[in-house]
Amino acid sequence: MRTALVIGTGLIGTSAALALAARGVRVHLSDHDPAQARTAAARGAGTDEEPEGRCDLVIVAVPPAHVAATLAEAIGAGRGRAYLDVASVKGGPRRELEALGCDLSGYLGTHPMAGRERSGPLAASADLFEGRPWVLTPTRDTDTEVLNIALELVALCRAVPVVMDADAHDRAVALVSHTPQLVSSMVAARLEDADETAVRLCGQGIRDVTRIAASDPRMWLDILSANPGPVADVLDGLAADLTATVRALRALDCAGAAEEAAAGLESVLRRGNAGRARVPGKHGAAPAAYETVTVLIGDQPGELARIFADAGRAGVNIEDVRIEHATGQQSGLIQLMVEPQAAAALTAALRERGWALRQ
Repeated sequence: MRTALVIGTGLIGTSAALALAARGVRVHLSDHDPAQARTAAARGAGTDEEPEGRCDLVIVAVPPAHVAATLAEAIGAGRGRAYLDVASVKGGPRRELEALGCDLSGYLGTHPMAGRERSGPLAASADLFEGRPWVLTPTRDTDTEVLNIALELVALCRAVPVVMDADAHDRAVALVSHTPQLVSSMVAARLEDADETAVRLCGQGIRDVTRIAASDPRMWLDILSANPGPVADVLDGLAADLTATVRALRALDCAGAAEEAAAGLESVLRRGNAGRARVPGKHGAAPAAYETVTVLIGDQPGELARIFADAGRAGVNIEDVRIEHATGQQSGLIQLMVEPQAAAALTAALRERGWALRQ
C-alpha cells in the first residue's frame, strides 16, 4: 500500500491516517468540514490535498448513517482500488449499498474495536489500535486483493484481525459496547440531581461504571440509531433482570419472603461473577487471578515512577494497576496487581523502601 484516502477525520479516521503516515503511506484527508481535515493534516496525518489519481485504499470513517452514501459516491467516482469503512455497525451499511446497486467486490466492512471518551482529530493517536481487535466482515463477493489490503491496514495499525459475519458482529457489539454505553449513561444520569453530599461520597466503583458516560451523545445517537434492534434485544434481557432484582429487594422487607428474595439476589450476583470471568484478560488470555497489593501514594510528581521502579528492583512484574483518588486529599490508593507468588516479595520490598501499605 502506497497511497490512501481517508474520508472523515474524526478520532478513528485521523488515528488510522496517523498510523499509515508514520509507516510511509502517502495519506490524503477529506472531510465535510475542511477545517477538521486541516487540523488532522497539521498533526501529521497526511495532506488535505486531493489525490491526483486512484488511491490504493479508501477508508470511509463517517457516522454510520452516512457510510453507504459516502461509499457509493467514492466507488462511483473510482477513487480507489479497495474500499473499507470503519463504522461500528456492519449489516446495515452493506444492505444499503446493495440497495444502491453498488459493485461490492471492492468493498469490505471493518470495525476497529478501539476508541476514547473524546472525539475529533485532536484526540487521535497513531497507537490507538495497537493490540486491539479489528473486525473484518468479508463475503463471497469480496475480492481477495481487497481482503489483503485490509489485512495490511490492520497490520500497519498493529491491531489484531478478527473475521466475523456482519450481522453476528452487530449482535456482538450490541452486547459488549452499545449496551454498556447506555447503562453507564443511565447510572451517571442518577447523579445529575443527586444531593451534593451523596456526590462527594463517589468512589472508584461509580467512577468505573460511569467512565464512558462522558462520551459524545451525538456520536452515540448515530451509532445506536444504526443498530437499534440488537441493542433493544440485550436491554430486554437486562430489563427482566432489573425487574426481578427490584422485586427481590422489595421482598427483603417482607416476612416469609426474605429468604427467597436473598436467593434471587445472590443468583444475579453469581451470574455476574460468571460473566465477568469470561472477559479476556491480559494479552487476550483467560483472566488471571492476580493478588492485589494496595499502597498509599501521595499526589506529587514522580511518585508513580518511584513505586514502579521499586517494584522493578524487587524483580516483580506489575500485571495491572488501578488508582483510587481520595476526595479532597493530596493522596490516594494505588492497587498493584501481581502474580500470587510475587505478592509477598513485593509487599516486603515496598515496606522496606518506606511505602505505607493498606489491607
